Order: sequence, then structure tokens, then C-alpha cells
Amino acid sequence: MTAAPVIAAMPRPTMILRLVAGRGAFRIGVQVMAVALVAVWGVDAFGHYANALGLFAWLPLAIAAPEKAALKVLPRTRLLTPALARMTLALSAAPVLALLAVLVPVALAAPTSALTTYLAAASWMALSGLLTTVSGLHRLRGRPGLDAVAFGASAGVVLVVTAVTSLVAWAPQFHLLLLVTGTGVVTGCALAALPRDWLRPGARWRHGLLGRLVRTTAMLGVSDVVDTLGASTLYLVLALSGRVTDSGPLYLALLGCTMVCQLVFYLLRVGQPTTSARLRGTGGTAGRIRASGLLRVGERYGLTCGAVFALLALVPAFRDVALGDGSLPVALGVVACLEVGLFVIVMYASYLLENTNDSILVVTASSAVLGLVAVVVLALALVPLLGAVGGLVVLVLALTFKASVMRRMLLRTRPGVHAGQAPRSIP
Repeated sequence: MTAAPVIAAMPRPTMILRLVAGRGAFRIGVQVMAVALVAVWGVDAFGHYANALGLFAWLPLAIAAPEKAALKVLPRTRLLTPALARMTLALSAAPVLALLAVLVPVALAAPTSALTTYLAAASWMALSGLLTTVSGLHRLRGRPGLDAVAFGASAGVVLVVTAVTSLVAWAPQFHLLLLVTGTGVVTGCALAALPRDWLRPGARWRHGLLGRLVRTTAMLGVSDVVDTLGASTLYLVLALSGRVTDSGPLYLALLGCTMVCQLVFYLLRVGQPTTSARLRGTGGTAGRIRASGLLRVGERYGLTCGAVFALLALVPAFRDVALGDGSLPVALGVVACLEVGLFVIVMYASYLLENTNDSILVVTASSAVLGLVAVVVLALALVPLLGAVGGLVVLVLALTFKASVMRRMLLRTRPGVHAGQAPRSIP
């Protein structure tokens, strides 16, 4: 099969609605599943289940990183070659196959073990990432409707498995294994819908192109993966500090945050081919100016939130009320809303920078890694004392630090960039 032209234009509004409906149905299904499983298993069992999923929340973004690289690179080459499509699929599929190869014998030998729980959680997350990559390739080849169908079907898998678990009261291990099986079938069908030339084994690869794709994937994927890894670190600290049951409230609070952030993230991915083409060359200056302004806003926003947290923490009565069982959901909800607002600002600024040129990826990747270091340090100090609420506060403070570091690195590497008004053409 010869190279096909890349579809870099934004989909029509009706198609965007279909795409959002497919992804939205999946996210809502995950929300419904979490609420239903609390009632089925109780707080303790659900806490261990949530801890397993939370630890691997970064995997979908890591597995789908090649899709992000393809969405940036392909609009600048204008052609989607079978070789590049095969490389993108191979980079996403390899870790998924490795996880499944380990999961199957472990699940057969010890189906109710903790190891099965964590491996099944990792495999389900990884399969979701592979499905994201496959859906992105379908969009690039001009068939975005398959994206909506695939994630709509995944939503059906989630709801059916949840209904069966609620009726039969299956253990978390069996629930996760069913999710892996159902999502694996959906992913296999999405793969089968790709052109056969993209799936042909043994085809020759262009090593220069593979090296470029791997480098771009690594640099583009660092920011998203590290951001999510920061949230996963909170679950690890909760487990190490003997507060695994707090994983449940934190997981439920972050589910709402994730739903909003993933919707924004997905819309940015849908528009990424257009953005990449627009910010190429001289257009990158406008993107960097806009990003600098957003980072300044995020920095001030986060510092204000941090000052309020510090003042409230000095009042013992407030601490007791905020961490009490009755008012804990309210405290989690308030801090979660603040975290979502800050995350979207910083994420959009990073998105603009990533789509300018490859040299700027050092700024986004380095600031993300430093942000993860901040999460670890703050989590060790606050999470053992404040539990789930402390975890969300840690994310707000770490995002503020990341925005500050990214803006200063940007100004240092691009002295001409300032928080001015960018042209209206920047999306």
C-alpha cells in the first residue's frame, strides 16, 4: 500500500460531538463502575483495588505516547506511510504484549493473589493506551468515527463487567481479568480495521525514521507520563504509611478530575495535527508567547491556593473539620476543583510548547521531571499526616512549582519570549 495523505484538518463539529460522546461514555462508565464497586466490596477491599489502579494510572499515557508523536510529526510530512504506522503500532503494542505474557501464567497459577490484582490492573490500563494509539491512527487516515465506536464499545465492556460483578460479587481479581479480556477484544477489532499493510509482520523498517520516532515519542511522552506518575506516587505513599483505605476517597476524587482533564486532553489531541502544522516555523513564536502568559497565570493561581492552604492549616479547628469523615468529601471536592483548573492551564501551555519545535521539548520534559521530584518530597511530608486531602494539596503545589520552572526555563532558552498577547490564530 502506498503512502496516504494525512488528515490534518479539524473534524466537523458533528464528528467532534461523536468523538467526545465515545470517550465521554467510557469515562462515565469508569465513574459508575467505581461507585458501584464500593457498594459491592466495601471500603477496605475497594481501597486495595483503587490502589492497584492508581499505581498504574500513568500506563495509558505511556503506551499512547507514540500516537502523540505521530500526531505531531505526520502533519509536517503530509504523508502517512505504512512503515511509520507499523512503527507507531509496534512501540505501543510491545509493552502490552509483555504484560499479558506475564499476567496469563500468574492468573492461572494464583488467580486471587495480590500479584494478579496489580498485573491485571496494569494490563487493563495498558490496553486502554494501545486502543488510544489505534484510534489516533484511524483519525489520521480519515476515519475518526472508528475512534468513537471503539471507546463506546469499551464503555459497554466496563458497564457489563460491573453489572456482572455486582450480581455475582466477584473478587477484584476476576473483575479486572474480565475487563482485560473485554478491552482486549475491542482493541483487537480496532486493530483489524486498520489497513493490512500496516499490520504486515516482517516488513522492512527505515531505521532513521524509527530513531526519530523513538526520540520524539520519548520527549513528548515524558511530560504526560510524569504528571500522571506523580498522582500514582500518592498511592504508593499511602500504602507505605499504612493508609491504604485512604486510597478509595483519593481515587474517587481523582476520577472526577481525570474525567475533566482527559476530555480537555482528548480535544487537544483531536486538534493536534492542525496545531502542529500551524505552529511550525515562524508560527512557533506566537505559541511560545501564549504559553509563557499561561504559565504566569498558573503560577499566580497556584501560589494563591498555596497561601490559602497554609493559612487554613494553621487553624486546628479547620483541620479537624476538613479531615473528618462527614466533611471529607466536601474538602476533597473543593481541592479537586482547584487542582483541575491549575492542571488544565499548565497542560495547555505545555501542549503549545510541544507543538512548536523539537528543541523546546527539553524544557517541557525537564520541568515535568522536576515537578515529579516536588510531588515525592511534598507527598512524604503531607500525605502521611493529611491522607487523601493532603494528596490533592500536594498536586496543586507541585503543579505550581512545575509552572514556575517551565516559565523560567522558557525565558532562559528563549529570551525574546514574554507574557505578551499572542496572535489570535493560535488555538
